[in-house]
Amino acid sequence: MRHLNTIVIGGGQAGLATSYYLQQHQVEHVVFEQAAQAGNAWRNSRWDSFSLLTPNWTLQMPGAEYQGDDPDGFLPRGEIVAYFEDYVKRFDLPVQYGVRVTAVEHLADSGKYQVTTERDVWLADHVVVATGLFQGPKKPAFAENLSSRITQLHSSAYRNPQSLPDGAVLVVGSAQSGCQITEELYESGRKVYLCVGSAGRAPRRYRGRDVFDWLKQAGFFDRTVDKLPSPKAKFSGNPHLSGKDGGHTINLHQFVRDGVQLLGRITSGENETVMLAGDLHESLAKVDKFEADVVKIIDDFIAKNGIDLPAESLPDLRDGYAVEIIGELDLAAEGINTIIWAQGYSFDFSLVKLPVTDADGYPIQQRGMTNYPGLYFVGMPWLSKYKSGLLVGVGEDAAYIASHIASS
Repeated sequence: MRHLNTIVIGGGQAGLATSYYLQQHQVEHVVFEQAAQAGNAWRNSRWDSFSLLTPNWTLQMPGAEYQGDDPDGFLPRGEIVAYFEDYVKRFDLPVQYGVRVTAVEHLADSGKYQVTTERDVWLADHVVVATGLFQGPKKPAFAENLSSRITQLHSSAYRNPQSLPDGAVLVVGSAQSGCQITEELYESGRKVYLCVGSAGRAPRRYRGRDVFDWLKQAGFFDRTVDKLPSPKAKFSGNPHLSGKDGGHTINLHQFVRDGVQLLGRITSGENETVMLAGDLHESLAKVDKFEADVVKIIDDFIAKNGIDLPAESLPDLRDGYAVEIIGELDLAAEGINTIIWAQGYSFDFSLVKLPVTDADGYPIQQRGMTNYPGLYFVGMPWLSKYKSGLLVGVGEDAAYIASHIASS
């Protein structure tokens, strides 16, 4: 059984950032990544036309902060993948691909950790779990009861409109992925039905700057865990907007104008029928309020800091509120041949054979440090701040954990 100081589980952005800092501290370690190549999520779980949703300047992986000539642009998927490939090579990070970890066990007699993979068993003084919250595609159990005629796929498996069967498409979920996919589908000429959730809307640009620029300055991404209205709020869907074609706002009311059929939340389904909640208008109100709240944060920041900029009024579209509430949808009658499940991902930390998660399955920790010395988590939203799981902030927690390991 080989012994290492530290084992990092997961070679996504959090695992690589942690590895970078461990390398700086000259801590012997290895990163186990079950995928075959770097940038797996961007490479294999995004559609063809995907672009970075946040401006390029938010690419702030430690040691490789964006230095290009288009900081306010949005890198396409291929360039994001290349960025992570280069990151691993540039810093010679010790990533082992194709290695799936199946168990992490605490050895009480020595205080060390036994890490079991599908290949070998390792011993480590420290283990950093960097698998994140987006581990497995989420699809409701009743999906199995729907007609076999329907092609069903998760948003992570969607590539382009041409790859789908002919006919209308039902998209379930209206956060970032669901809205962007909906937009691409209807612009390609498809009839699209969209089940709306409560994920908010943000303007792409407001008062002369990208919304992310304003929110960063206003401290929005630095909000700490104690600012959450409830523990479950950390799992809320990300607000929808787009980085495609230079970036633009996505508005569900505009979707209605463009011919999309908005629906309430999906509740169940069998054969050719899906049942829908009557909450469409309530969900739209939450979406609209989110934008209003974001705009107020920015306006208040501008006023407080005496920034001389003209006021701006965003379009006040209301088309969604005129949409009739539908309790059920006949898939065959509407010509729907495809369902795209865009309800996010599930997560599971059961590979850690210790009681380290709360009732929601989220790790019990303080800035990534658990009650078990030597066991850490990185790369999740609200680990210490809202930005803990974002490219713009993942490095901060990674630096903190790596420093703690180096001084142990």
